[in-house]
Amino acid sequence: MRMREQFEEQLELLHQEVTEMGNLCEQAIDLATKALLGGDEQLAKEVFRRDASIDRKEREIEDLCMRLFLHQQPMARDLRTVSAALRMVADMERIGDQAADVAELSRYIGGQTLQRKVSLGEMAEATKEMVNTSVEAFVKGDEELVKKVIQADDKVDGLFEQVKEEIMNLIYQRDIDAKASLDLLMAAKYFERIGDHAVNIAEWVEYSITGVHTNNEHVNI
Repeated sequence: MRMREQFEEQLELLHQEVTEMGNLCEQAIDLATKALLGGDEQLAKEVFRRDASIDRKEREIEDLCMRLFLHQQPMARDLRTVSAALRMVADMERIGDQAADVAELSRYIGGQTLQRKVSLGEMAEATKEMVNTSVEAFVKGDEELVKKVIQADDKVDGLFEQVKEEIMNLIYQRDIDAKASLDLLMAAKYFERIGDHAVNIAEWVEYSITGVHTNNEHVNI
């Protein structure tokens, strides 16, 4: 009995660690967005620090998962939870990387005003909410939250198309040069990828609950 209690304590710790990693991802997205829209070099540096913290947290969670796998009497649901957590943190690590990519772009376009003429802020907020909801779904074991994340991806995809249209209009109006338009498009693409990773996380949460993993149409880039 005591061994089972210790295992459940470790599972609770796993939920706490995954939640903390999710919070770091949200912070990285938020800071990267502010750096992009405001051109603040210090904010960009904070994103890089969050990315480093996310990388460390991934390694810590991987170590914890390995210890849980070595437990003598794990139940099938427990094994699915640990397996899902391992997959989830890999996607979170990529979210941190892509937030850092946005922060890097902010160094080139943050001092301009063009980025406020497209829907990057709205897109960033939507992806941040997706990450938050996907982690909450894991902690609560809530399939309804999983569905909410998957549905929200349509909004992010729609915003990506909207940003492309807005950039094209700026080009037609001769309000933007080729380099700036490419930088803005790349920033939007990074946010779209973050949304895809949030969907990946949600689908692994679904697996931890049901034992079935939906075929994933997103590519982890």
